[in-house]
Amino acid sequence: MQKKKLGYLAGAVVVLAAGAWYFHSAKGAEPDAGAAGAAGKHGAQPPTTVSIVAPLRQDVPVEILANGTVTPVQTVDLRAQTTATIRQVHIKEGQFVKEGTLMFSLDDRSDVANVDKAQAQVVRDQATLADVERQYKRSQDLFAQKFLAQSAVDTLKSQVDAARAALVADQAAVRASRVSAGYSSIRAPLSGRVGAINVYPGSLMQPATSLTTITQLDPINVAFTLPESALGGLLAAQKSGKVAVQASVGNDKPISGTVSFIDNTVDAQSGTIRVKAVFDNSGSNLWPGQYVNTRVTVQTIKDAIVIPQQAIVTNAHGTFVYVVQDDQSATLVPVTRLHSFGANAAVSGLTGAEKVITDGKQNLRPGGKIRLAEKSAPATAGAAS
Repeated sequence: MQKKKLGYLAGAVVVLAAGAWYFHSAKGAEPDAGAAGAAGKHGAQPPTTVSIVAPLRQDVPVEILANGTVTPVQTVDLRAQTTATIRQVHIKEGQFVKEGTLMFSLDDRSDVANVDKAQAQVVRDQATLADVERQYKRSQDLFAQKFLAQSAVDTLKSQVDAARAALVADQAAVRASRVSAGYSSIRAPLSGRVGAINVYPGSLMQPATSLTTITQLDPINVAFTLPESALGGLLAAQKSGKVAVQASVGNDKPISGTVSFIDNTVDAQSGTIRVKAVFDNSGSNLWPGQYVNTRVTVQTIKDAIVIPQQAIVTNAHGTFVYVVQDDQSATLVPVTRLHSFGANAAVSGLTGAEKVITDGKQNLRPGGKIRLAEKSAPATAGAAS
């Protein structure tokens, strides 16, 4: 009997302990459920603050930049063609001369004497020819009267022909002497600027001696190289018309010209092709040997859509931009970069009416909500001070 009472007492204790555990477990579970509800209420990602721009429509020139060197269209190194002494120098260093301007006079006394001698020989030949022609005419009359043999007439005819040939030869000698005498007057073969003068009156000139140089400055060329990848666009632009080129020295105002020459081969070692452009240089803004920056326009994209380059997102799947929808959410729109220039780029894939996100896109996900960044108020005078 005593053992039965103890068994009932032990069972009651177990029941009471189990009830207490269940009560405390249910009570502790209620705050966890509330915390989970609060987390579900406050855990949603808030709108991302972004900045937007509206795409622009404009004509975009496709330009290639290159470094170039100014080269003259023509340059001549003047040298004497005979050995003589400089009699007079008619120009100054750095002077602009026109074609045909007398620049140097050489000692021509010997050449003038040779011309006079050749002319005197011509006069003598003319007299000899006139004499044999008279004799030949007389011999023909005598032959008609049977007073002279045919052989004598033929001999005189040969003398006339020989005298005429001698006259022609001596006349050619006169012309040759005059050419030699002309070498004593050195004239400008083209219009341009005179370089340094290396001789003075009294200097003995040899054919190997350089007198000076003349360089044509207007128009003038600029030579530069372009990568072979630009050759196709350059040739296509040249077929359509003149290819515009701009050249600038430092921060000076660019000068406009056109492509005048594209080389017929590509340099296999550097992968470049030589190009020349011609410029109007009436203001002497370009100088031979000068280093310039060139900008070649190979194409113009008409009515292109232009956006900032910072708005473009590039990943393994392609190139995109974030566009704001009517419900203030962001969506990805694929675009193709046509040409980049400065901080902007011409793209395709947009209509031009979109609102493109520029700043804040690094925190965006497709479909995420956005909030426009507020413009900062201008600082007041007191705040600035």
